[in-house]
Amino acid sequence: MDNNNFAVLDMYLFETNSLLDQLDEILLKAESELGFDKECIDEIFRIMHTIKGSSAMMQFGSIMAISHKIEDLFYYIRDNGIEQKFNEDLINLVFKFTDFIKGEIVKIEEGLELEKNIEPFEKEILDFLNEITGTEDGSANKPETNIDEAALTAHAPETAIEEKTALKNIKYEIKIIFDDEIQMENLRAFIIVNQLSEADVDFKYKPENVDRVPETANEIIKNGFRVYVNDKESLDKALDVVKGSLNVKNYTVIEHKGEIIPEKNNAKVQNGTAKSCDVSRNGSNSKNSKQSLITVNLSKLDKLVDIVGELVIAESMVESDVEIKKYNSESFKKSTRQMRKITDELQDIVMSLRMVPVSGIFQKMKRIVRDMGKELNKEVELILKGEDTEIDKAIADTISDPIMHLVRNAMDHGIESEDERINKGKNKVGRIVLSASNAGGEIHIAVTDDGRGFEPEKIMEKAIEKRLLTKPESEYTQKDIFQLLMLPGFSTNESITEFSGRGVGMDVVKSNVEKVGGTVVLDSEPGEGTEITFRIPLTLTIVSGMLVMVGNTVFIIPIKNIQQSFRVGEKDIVKKDKKSELIIIREKCYHILRLNEYFNINTNVTNIEDGILILVESGHNSICLFVDEIIGEQQVVVKPLPVVLNKYNLKESGISGCSILGDGSINLILDIGNIIDSM
Repeated sequence: MDNNNFAVLDMYLFETNSLLDQLDEILLKAESELGFDKECIDEIFRIMHTIKGSSAMMQFGSIMAISHKIEDLFYYIRDNGIEQKFNEDLINLVFKFTDFIKGEIVKIEEGLELEKNIEPFEKEILDFLNEITGTEDGSANKPETNIDEAALTAHAPETAIEEKTALKNIKYEIKIIFDDEIQMENLRAFIIVNQLSEADVDFKYKPENVDRVPETANEIIKNGFRVYVNDKESLDKALDVVKGSLNVKNYTVIEHKGEIIPEKNNAKVQNGTAKSCDVSRNGSNSKNSKQSLITVNLSKLDKLVDIVGELVIAESMVESDVEIKKYNSESFKKSTRQMRKITDELQDIVMSLRMVPVSGIFQKMKRIVRDMGKELNKEVELILKGEDTEIDKAIADTISDPIMHLVRNAMDHGIESEDERINKGKNKVGRIVLSASNAGGEIHIAVTDDGRGFEPEKIMEKAIEKRLLTKPESEYTQKDIFQLLMLPGFSTNESITEFSGRGVGMDVVKSNVEKVGGTVVLDSEPGEGTEITFRIPLTLTIVSGMLVMVGNTVFIIPIKNIQQSFRVGEKDIVKKDKKSELIIIREKCYHILRLNEYFNINTNVTNIEDGILILVESGHNSICLFVDEIIGEQQVVVKPLPVVLNKYNLKESGISGCSILGDGSINLILDIGNIIDSM
């Protein structure tokens, strides 16, 4: 498969997945409102028509056939309506077959063979159609039950132009020319048709059947793709769509007076005059004609991020070069400052290109809660907060499954049965809150439920039974006990269900979150509920850091965590006991953490007045770190810790990753949040 075909496949997969997510939202809305309104029915019809057409062009027969049958079903419902008593069965049926389509999409992504025998699926849809029509062949008020492709053309959105029929009352024609050699021009045209329909434009188009006849691509190459509208308002809407469409090289607007009589492969103006205005994408005739959106392959963005990272390292190498430092040139310093500014701006732009809202992940959880609620006979309300919070695309893809696991866990293990909740004096409807928020340079994603919570005693009993303790039982704090839940094979469920109890889950959640430099924090109150929070860096690549020396070791503290640094004397220190040291800053008391003691590093700087205190914060908590000296500020490229070190739980010890400096040395990046939590 060449690059163009790969690009077309990527476009198909992206569009189909987006449409299926949209369909899930519509079905959930219909379920909550106990019925389908006309808008929902029309939208479902449009979605299935789009999926059917694009799948036919891609020659994915199973997806095309199922989409076609669902489209037929909603064609009947659109014209005849559906009784209230069938709504639940209809929703369950469509959910079942959208899940089937999603499964086929996964097969396509993995290069597997698609389902060949879909007759049982088609029969199930036909049986339901028979049921709602009250007939054995689903033909009530509709002669064509098993609509073939030719018939469907007549029933689908009436946008195609009959070749031999004169077009009356057509005032404007838009002739669209696509980029050279993009391939599958009919697919590009079909995408524009769908976008025009979504924009509520009253239009016709030529050539017809672009969604089912690949040969129309040749006609489009030869004569262009033509869109016809009746008035100026529709023209403006259509032009907005065309201007924002991908792969459009140029377009021409023609104003007609009289009738248009299409000839084969030629749209000719008859009995009237025409004015044309050719607007090129690459020309300077119209500022508004410029394409405002393009799609970029994620691998290209990844490559760009890597290049920016290498640029930062190269900049550091130049600045730290001993030979260059000898000259102490003011012009060189000025140039490096300008270079730093440009690099920072480039980094910000690159990072922004990769940011996506978490709403896409959050919305999918509605379906999980709905399906499990029906399976477990639990009524649960899902509340979403902070859906507009943006996160790196690579991080979003990685944490989607962990979030889904936590939601499933909350549904199965956390939320009690209705009777149990009533006996405890709780609302019979369970509550799960899925939230996201910015906290400095981190994103906090939390899954909170008001269920039964975890009992530390029960967790400890299980850990002892499975011989998972690594230190005396008396030394385990509540936080340590909760961390046992994330060990491989650990489960507090007494029985295995469809959803949990197999001892596989929380360890995978932790592992996936750590892959993107994040940490998992678990807090629970028996009988009240549980909150599990992911602390995830905003980006994976470059951070501004303060280099500090402790003994012979250099650590990097993210600038975003630093409030201030200062020197103090022994008299400024308040000793709580032999091990605890405190300092009062602006009428607030802060703990002092000596990094040499925390990481067991030998150093000659032990007197408080000989070193430096750095006030750091994470979330709402702050402490003072005691270090030997501050080396300076520097941008560093964050590298993940080797997988082999995961067994040592370095992240929980306060190490988030490492970085290579300009002199080639490898230095550790501190995780201030975990360091504070460990105190």
